[in-house]
Amino acid sequence: MAETGQQRALTTAFAPPPPLWKHFNTDNIKRLEEIKKEASKGEDGKIQAKKWTPTELRALDLPPELRYLVPPEIPTTGHYSVFGELQNLSTALPSLEEQGIEQLYPSLSTEEAAPKSPSKPSQPFNHAYYLLKISKSLLLNFLEFVGVLSVAPEQFQSKVEDLRNLFINAHHLLNLYRPHQARESLIMMMEEQLDRTREEIREMDKVKAEIEATLERLKAEGIDADAALEFRNGGKPSTADESTEESQLVWGLMNE
Repeated sequence: MAETGQQRALTTAFAPPPPLWKHFNTDNIKRLEEIKKEASKGEDGKIQAKKWTPTELRALDLPPELRYLVPPEIPTTGHYSVFGELQNLSTALPSLEEQGIEQLYPSLSTEEAAPKSPSKPSQPFNHAYYLLKISKSLLLNFLEFVGVLSVAPEQFQSKVEDLRNLFINAHHLLNLYRPHQARESLIMMMEEQLDRTREEIREMDKVKAEIEATLERLKAEGIDADAALEFRNGGKPSTADESTEESQLVWGLMNE
């Protein structure tokens, strides 16, 4: 009975947090910081600034309750559990044969290793072709499944297994596209970022050209833009009325 309850706790949609979260409190964090300060003191007794790594923290003589605050080593192999389901740390997609499922399309290694004549060079693996074949097989098997249910419903199991195998093969073929999809998505994001940067540069060049045209216009009208700006910033003009008028004209043009 206890084992059944434990299994239910592992497979629940929102698993409870591990009990070690109770050690992440303010007092333990302060104690860990004090231990780090003591360990970072030099020969002269002064505290030296140091960025502690998890490996260095694990080498310290810490109490058991403070060791939970040290990040563990990042695993590189093995499995981890997510809501009761084991997930592999490896990013490589396992083959259907490794999962004990019948593969309905040739493997990449078989396709590439097949001997080709010089007049007919080897072609790359065509995922779309096999996806189309599996889709047609799914439609045919579904029609056969409906026919079996209408004639002999007790014999449905074999057709269900055929449909399941076809769906798994189609899903596995689609998953083979994931690295390509990630690469193309990254390329698209970088192109969008580059387009935004180029647009910002074009806008800045446009504003720069407008400011230069305004300054040229002021020079052509005989207005000293530098003096007007200096007056605007609190400088002392030679003639108050003249400088005030020039300043208002310059800032009016700049606002436009």
